[in-house]
Amino acid sequence: MKRCCEGVGLPCLFKGVGMASPRPPKYLLIFDFDETIINENSDDSIIRAAPGQALPEHIRQTFREGFYNEYMQRVLAYMGDQGVKMGDFKTVYENIPLSPGMLDLFQFLSKNHELFEIILISDANMFGIECNLRAAGFYSLFRKIFSNPSGFDKRGYFTLGPYHSHKCLDCPANMCKRKILTEYLAERAQEEVEFERVFYVGDGANDFCPSMTLTSADVAFPRKGYPMHRMTQEMEKKQPGAFQATVVPWESAAEVARYLQEVLKKKC
Repeated sequence: MKRCCEGVGLPCLFKGVGMASPRPPKYLLIFDFDETIINENSDDSIIRAAPGQALPEHIRQTFREGFYNEYMQRVLAYMGDQGVKMGDFKTVYENIPLSPGMLDLFQFLSKNHELFEIILISDANMFGIECNLRAAGFYSLFRKIFSNPSGFDKRGYFTLGPYHSHKCLDCPANMCKRKILTEYLAERAQEEVEFERVFYVGDGANDFCPSMTLTSADVAFPRKGYPMHRMTQEMEKKQPGAFQATVVPWESAAEVARYLQEVLKKKC
């Protein structure tokens, strides 16, 4: 029988379709993408493909809080009008650097893949995420990726849509990560897969909402000094104990890898 700390080779898993594990994974690990897996906001990064690497003022003035997805649709339409093509976007996405320590964390997860079910929930877009993760060599780590639909139309314009609609008052109009996570856990429970613990690695305000569903057995890894971290600190001051998960802030994702390594050691 395989001991829980033995590493295994990386199975081929693409969007939830792949080789079955001999037994269900013990842990669910959720990642955000922008400024978590990568060290930039990918929506800002792609402006490097625009003429002069900048947007005109009349486009920037159309931004409304909570409607960033709609704003990016206008940005991409403008970039299409300027002749920016798929290859230009692809090059930018492929060259966005991973966050500090993320390579260490991904290598650790590759060696212990049988113990973790890994998903990604991001308000970026599917095309950009896939380009970046494939270039980095870690796309197959993820069982499922939840992000805004994107692609290229007949004109060659990069198009973007909203992920879904929801009733959450705290999240952007196009995506509530709490709804996605709650539905995913319910779906996996129906498939008789339940997790001993859930781990959430994020940075933004829209990562705080789903992390509120975590229990005292779970761990939230907010990037230190970013909105998710500040919001957990503020909640602890205002309502001590209301945020149930253990909070482990990180500057380097290698710190997340070390924490998870300790979790595995304690199980052996």
